Amino acid sequence: MAVPKGRQGSRLFMPLVNLRPPQLYRESRQVNTSPCCVLIDTQMLLKCALVATLILLVLQTEARRARPRPRTKSKVQIGLPITGKYRDPESDQYYNNNDGAKILLASHFDLEYVLGHKIAFLCTAKGTPRPHITWFKDGTEIFAHHYLHIHEWMIEDDRVKSKLEIDPATQMDAGVYECTADNMYSIDRRSFKTDFSIAFD
Repeated sequence: MAVPKGRQGSRLFMPLVNLRPPQLYRESRQVNTSPCCVLIDTQMLLKCALVATLILLVLQTEARRARPRPRTKSKVQIGLPITGKYRDPESDQYYNNNDGAKILLASHFDLEYVLGHKIAFLCTAKGTPRPHITWFKDGTEIFAHHYLHIHEWMIEDDRVKSKLEIDPATQMDAGVYECTADNMYSIDRRSFKTDFSIAFD
């Protein structure tokens, strides 16, 4: 194409250029969203959740077994031997009389028994006149019945032996038992705290 004379220096002719930026291609990772793959992922999540739940239950069970079982609480105070000083010499001489009732032998202070088995408590006392032994449970006097027996032996003129037997022992038999010996001069007592345990054969 001929350029008119006189306009060659006034206008610049350039070839047509596509000014649009080149198309950029980024590689994108294709995600397989087929129903089969989604089903497999869901099953895996359910299995993981089930395994985690089972592990948590096992840990909780082990923690409970490791914890010591709380002992039976009783509101009755443990009876210790009656000792102390008295306000006047006459009272002190009376209650500390050598002929006063005194427990010589008693069962263990704390006893754990097995459910369904027999439990027994012993109490031997001395005094002149011979003391009388009375049994209490949780502060209430107890008497013999079809599964609780009280035996008593007169050993000498000034001694007596008493035995309390419970057969079979149940959960209701847990508590604080007390042996009290008394005569005309003094009173002596011993207490036995009992709790049950379960035997697995």
